[in-house]
Amino acid sequence: MAAFNHEETEGQQFVEEIDCNEIQVKECVGEGSFGVVYRAVWRDINVAVKNITTEAEKKAFAVEVRQLSRVSHENIVRLYGACTKGPYICLVMEYAEGGSLFNILHSPPKVRYTIDHALSWALQCAQGVAYLHSMKPKPLIHRDLKPPNLLLIDGGTKLKICDFGTAADKSTYMTNNKGSAAWMAPEVFTSSNYTEKCDVFSWGIILWEVLSRRKPFYHIGGSAFRIMWAVHKGIRPPLIRNCPPLLENLMTQCWDQNPINRPSMSQVEEIMSKLCQVFTDANEPVQCFEEYYEEEQEEDTYADNIQQSFVSNSTQNSQRQITLPQPNPQVITPLSVEVDPHAWDIEEYSDMELRTMAGFDKMVPKKGTTNTVQASVQSSANVSSSPVPPDPDLDNMHLLLDAHLRPATPDEHDPRSMALFEEHKQLAQEYLKVQTELAYLEQRKAKLQEAQSLEQQRRRQTIEQLQSEKESLILLRESLQRQKEQLNSNAGRRQSDGWVIVSRQNSM
Repeated sequence: MAAFNHEETEGQQFVEEIDCNEIQVKECVGEGSFGVVYRAVWRDINVAVKNITTEAEKKAFAVEVRQLSRVSHENIVRLYGACTKGPYICLVMEYAEGGSLFNILHSPPKVRYTIDHALSWALQCAQGVAYLHSMKPKPLIHRDLKPPNLLLIDGGTKLKICDFGTAADKSTYMTNNKGSAAWMAPEVFTSSNYTEKCDVFSWGIILWEVLSRRKPFYHIGGSAFRIMWAVHKGIRPPLIRNCPPLLENLMTQCWDQNPINRPSMSQVEEIMSKLCQVFTDANEPVQCFEEYYEEEQEEDTYADNIQQSFVSNSTQNSQRQITLPQPNPQVITPLSVEVDPHAWDIEEYSDMELRTMAGFDKMVPKKGTTNTVQASVQSSANVSSSPVPPDPDLDNMHLLLDAHLRPATPDEHDPRSMALFEEHKQLAQEYLKVQTELAYLEQRKAKLQEAQSLEQQRRRQTIEQLQSEKESLILLRESLQRQKEQLNSNAGRRQSDGWVIVSRQNSM
């Protein structure tokens, strides 16, 4: 059980200290980004209890307590209080009987919903995020917006944003790139200093997801690094066939590569509010709605035939149905954005080089000509002689893995369990290291291929230019030859025409 530092929550005057003896735990309902979630009863109401077991989870716990204590909005999950003084450390929050939006979209049994529900969910998410961005004196950036963190209640008609373990003040220097790759803005994993526009990017991906009912970047597959590389290169989910231009333009503006070009969340909220005035059936409960809670488990397969309908009411109260079929990735061309091939060659890092460290590569100042292979050999040779102090960032590196690859929460009272946990963390670090090296090699390969292609293109252009000059010279030669022959012919005719020139004096 993780020890809790009470000074971390000191000053959180709006967080009630709850006696853990008042909580009656019923059953485990899932696992969030940190901590195991249980359904429980507290003071005769159903609550969600997020239990904390490790030191890494404790850090996220302190962040979520601090951030949830500042907010009060109908589209943000309510915090009832926290247990910090008893044998258990936990967060007591509002319970969402509908589970996560991710489960509604992708988990069995398939739930039927209309375009009214989809746009209402997107609007409610935008309203909650716009509220966070407008907070004073320090706006909040969620940084981990995705359907698993959007909970549903009241038959799937009301949406609540949860999981503030990665939320940050706008003025905070963000050095940890947390979140999920499929919904993550490119500036989040390419830099450590970004704005609230990263939430706008995530919202654009969520809008595409609720309309298409497909997991974003399903056509890419593989690890999170492949998705991040694709996003960095400007690749986005394929555009939806028959999608209204208003929604398509809003979607593509939100996931624009340049954060400056993205609209603010308040502008998104305004557009969606006007749009939802046309779709008025969002208060109807979704069909086949069942109780299941958030579980960050992602399927590897997708439904092949998915169709969503837009239903609108005319002035005569008649209904008209417009189908929104799932696009075929082989037919629909994904959004293509030109990316500078030298975008990674940033001047401010010209004095840095890539060095191999235990479990991960990092950028360090240039102090010599030792390459990464030599650094790796030297590092392994000096392990026994000079112990390396633990790096807290590396120690938490396994949290960046997909849910099914993360080490299971260990039993801290069992040495074998802790040993397995540490071994799994080391393997996770090695795995991330290999993935990073693969991404670097792919980048290097692409640069070499591009350089080779440019050289071949230059050679081809030179050959074509020389060939054109050769043809021009041949034509010139033929033209000069014809002129010469014509001049010779004219000279011969003047000598044999039979005329005699007589002077005027002889004729007198």
